[in-house]
Amino acid sequence: MKRVFSFVMFGALVFLVAACATAPASVLPASAKWGDIPALPGAKIAVLDGNPSQAGLFVYRLSFPANYKIPPHYHPIVENVTVISGAVNLGHGDMLDPAKTTKYPAGSFFTVPATMHHYGWTDQETVVQVHGTGPTSLTFVNPADDPRKK
Repeated sequence: MKRVFSFVMFGALVFLVAACATAPASVLPASAKWGDIPALPGAKIAVLDGNPSQAGLFVYRLSFPANYKIPPHYHPIVENVTVISGAVNLGHGDMLDPAKTTKYPAGSFFTVPATMHHYGWTDQETVVQVHGTGPTSLTFVNPADDPRKK
């Protein structure tokens, strides 16, 4: 009987540890921790899962004020982007040209391939969600656009 009890207790402990190790990430909008982004002054970031600067899956949200411009830049990985609220105007190339963008309203999804030069702007407050496999970073096409180097 002691063996059966011990086996059941061991099984319960293994199940409990496994359940904790695989617990899903959970972030309610009010509990998201927003912070500044040195590379994008005025924008905010909330990392929801993972760590974008390390290997592995990550999910984060970016919040932009109205009339925000994101200079041409690129990332070393594929970015998967969902527009949560507002709208983002996305263009591809080395010069920010609002006339050559596509407007993605709330609910839209797009993917930006690794190292593709792209830029964006908002005409209203906008929140996007980005997910991918890190590590990732942001490199401006024109180094003079990088506020971290000023």
